[in-house]
Amino acid sequence: MKLSVIFRFVVLGVLWLMLCYMLLSTAKPITLYTWFVIFASAVIIFVPMYKKYIGNKRK
Repeated sequence: MKLSVIFRFVVLGVLWLMLCYMLLSTAKPITLYTWFVIFASAVIIFVPMYKKYIGNKRK
């Protein structure tokens, strides 16, 4: 895997973690809906990148 792909994953991962922290720190109380939003955002962000950069290499 190229260094640029790793860098993209790291940058998006750090940004996503910061946004999750901000969401969890302001959401009172933390509900199942909050966890669903976090999980859904992870799927929306990381699954297409995985399919594009890692998934195609295995075929």
